[in-house]
Amino acid sequence: MAKIKPFKGLRPPRELVTEVASRPYDVLNSEEARMEAQGNEKSLYHIIKPEIDFAPGTDEHDSAVYDKAVANFHAFQKNGWLVQDDKEHYYIYAQTMNGRTQYGFVVAANVADYMEGRIKKHELTRRDKEEDRMKHVRINNANVEPVFFAFPDNSELEAIIKSVTSGTPEYDFVAPDGFGHHFWVIDDEATIKRVTELFEAIPSLYIADGHHRTAAAALVGNEKAQQNPAHSGDEEYNYFLAVAFPASHLNIIDYNRVVRDLNGLSKEEFLKALEKDFVVECKGADEYRPEKLHNFSMYLDGEWYSLDPKEGRYDDGDPIGQLDVTISSDLILRDILGIHDLRSDKRIDFVGGIRGLGELKRRVDSGEMKVALALYPVSMEQLMRIADTGNIMPPKTTWFEPKLRSGLVIHKLDD
Repeated sequence: MAKIKPFKGLRPPRELVTEVASRPYDVLNSEEARMEAQGNEKSLYHIIKPEIDFAPGTDEHDSAVYDKAVANFHAFQKNGWLVQDDKEHYYIYAQTMNGRTQYGFVVAANVADYMEGRIKKHELTRRDKEEDRMKHVRINNANVEPVFFAFPDNSELEAIIKSVTSGTPEYDFVAPDGFGHHFWVIDDEATIKRVTELFEAIPSLYIADGHHRTAAAALVGNEKAQQNPAHSGDEEYNYFLAVAFPASHLNIIDYNRVVRDLNGLSKEEFLKALEKDFVVECKGADEYRPEKLHNFSMYLDGEWYSLDPKEGRYDDGDPIGQLDVTISSDLILRDILGIHDLRSDKRIDFVGGIRGLGELKRRVDSGEMKVALALYPVSMEQLMRIADTGNIMPPKTTWFEPKLRSGLVIHKLDD
């Protein structure tokens, strides 16, 4: 059962929220963060990307950089740019993209639920990335950025969302990327109690995005428990910051591939090789988007193609084998193009679907890449099925958009 609790959020005053709020630390590099924060001493990048306060080229993992994060975090609180609520709340955070809004509960999720598998993952994590975020949580003694969860739809929780969001939001703004962000404080004690009870009846939460942040937050909480002789399980460090969305609210976007060469094959030889496992249809110069599961779009030499796997080329009974990323990785990238490791092979790159098919065309037409593959998006049902069966998705399978805005609320581990 999913154990959550309300918490005393540390957050910006309403009039400062647009200055404080930022994109997540891992969607931009140091120079991009430096540019976005330019002239804005209140930007959260000074805490989550503190290398921007040093000379360009400074190692973001230098101990002085971590120390600067702590100093900035304290300064934000001293200056009143971040103020802690005087009582425990849940919050509702909504995001609007292309006229569609998704609503999530901002909660303190339970460390033991992650350690014991009730918070389920679908991706592998890298220890070096975990350690970086663990250090950030340790030294600030806070979860500065939230993780992104999904949960099975629940009609009563939907009703609470509808009721709370009928009121005036605490924050309501459009970020520079054009996405809307809306935030409500749940203040009613009976509602807070009922949200806790309803989540307790949900068997599992699912990590949608932020596997490294989730692992780091949970591992630090577990460390603190082991280091505390008087540990009771009720301490604030037993919880970490998450935004949990009903699964039907979320929209997974395609995550596409571009490859530098045809592995020594001519265009004609490559197309012939594809015909062994696919029905190949040339669609001409107009953009072609995959129409359904197991239909692929390919861009090669100025033309778009539709690829449909032939009978018996994949197993729909296998939660991993049925994924389009698996089918394309096995039958095209591995068997024809000789790409065996998506994580390390320098001949392949990945393009989030938010950039559109035009970005695939641009990279091929420029001569940088030779061929592009566009995939039909994974469904939330597939993601949860994979997590439920203990399987791990192949690399670069899911792309969630919009990303959670950081800085709307922070969870301190000692309050």
